[in-house]
Amino acid sequence: MSLHLIILAAGKGTRMRSDLPKVLHQVAHAPLLVHALRAGQSLEPVSTTIVTGHGAKAVEAAALAYDPDVQCVRQNEQLGTAHAVDQARALLAEAEGDLVVLYGDTPFISAETITRMQEARAHHDVVVLGFEAAEPGKYGRLIMDGDGLARIVEFKDASEAERAVTFCNSGVVMADAKLVFDLISQVSNENASGEYYLTDLPALATARGLSATAIACDEAETLGVNSKADLAAAEAAFQAKARQELMELGVTLQAPETVFVGYDTHVGPETIIEPNVVFGPEVTIENGARIRAFSHLEGCHVSRDAIVGPYARLRPGAEIGEAAHIGNFVEVKNATIGEGAKANHLTYVGDASVGARTNIGAGTITCNYDGVMKHQTEIGQDAFIGSNTMLVAPVKVGDRAMTATATVVTKNVPDAAMAISRMEQVTKPGLAVKLFEILKAKNAKRQKGSE
Repeated sequence: MSLHLIILAAGKGTRMRSDLPKVLHQVAHAPLLVHALRAGQSLEPVSTTIVTGHGAKAVEAAALAYDPDVQCVRQNEQLGTAHAVDQARALLAEAEGDLVVLYGDTPFISAETITRMQEARAHHDVVVLGFEAAEPGKYGRLIMDGDGLARIVEFKDASEAERAVTFCNSGVVMADAKLVFDLISQVSNENASGEYYLTDLPALATARGLSATAIACDEAETLGVNSKADLAAAEAAFQAKARQELMELGVTLQAPETVFVGYDTHVGPETIIEPNVVFGPEVTIENGARIRAFSHLEGCHVSRDAIVGPYARLRPGAEIGEAAHIGNFVEVKNATIGEGAKANHLTYVGDASVGARTNIGAGTITCNYDGVMKHQTEIGQDAFIGSNTMLVAPVKVGDRAMTATATVVTKNVPDAAMAISRMEQVTKPGLAVKLFEILKAKNAKRQKGSE
């Protein structure tokens, strides 16, 4: 059966103490909203609708950046969850199939859980997602009648007996799209909050002789983010799960609790990740690579058997070839490092291409920025770039070419040629001692004057 997805993302998130809309706060380098989108869209919905409100323009921009095909509607007044869903009525007037409602601040509902809801829909008209809460607190309670769901009671409206129930409501609901909007038309705001609750749908359905049920998921999936403390807990939960998944795939994490991954990090098996490594967004590591301690990677691709670090930084656009070495305090940005090439020490390679088996000496810098524009440096295969070379882009160094230590390269270097650009060394006998005596005398005079 076809599926339509609605994600509610209109809330301000007052407890976040931030001007940023709540759903745009990030976990693993992605907005909470993107996590919700990934879960829902893994089931290939026919349509995805985002209901926005506070900070609508920013939220809509983030949603469209992730998926240009999403459609957005606005809830200008915050009158409850049923009212929020109702804003999509016109967009989904002709929708055939089921509708599932997710929440932009609840990022961990899994695709597997939504699939189980779909399976339950084969036998029930309305399916709600619940969880057994260790501390039910102020969650809404799911009041079951056998395998059926009789009603959902918000905490504010619950009796003492109902508050004793530990099966709680996540807010996620699935039903036929047309039925959802039909039932919403009957929702009242006669409750303690004066809001139109989506939680009224099961009771309205059963009153019509339709069936409703609730399935359970792990409480961790339903973690909502309403404060910075919740955000930190969500980050910790994501990282713990991601690390476990990497190890199950055959990745070695020497100190798992010190490795932090992005929401879209991909690491191949047989890779070794040493302690204190941070992955930003858009990182792919192929099989058998080694990422050494205290390295930071984002927007990059590391090929099979390459070594990165320790203390290396790969920035967006870095492409590291097979068996290449990027060593300590080396930074690579928007540059391709060829197979077997090495840059082992204290080097910056930006806006450049480095050929296979080329060696980049310590202290080398590609001088790529003139204050307005970026320029390319091209280094061929089997070249040797001497320590402390400055490559003033745009410039090319050919195959099997060499630069002498401390050379400033401002002109192209042909294949097999050597570039040397230094001032001739001049040695002045005894000058060092004389200079130090002069400087010490000046310093002594300055100190005496300050007494």
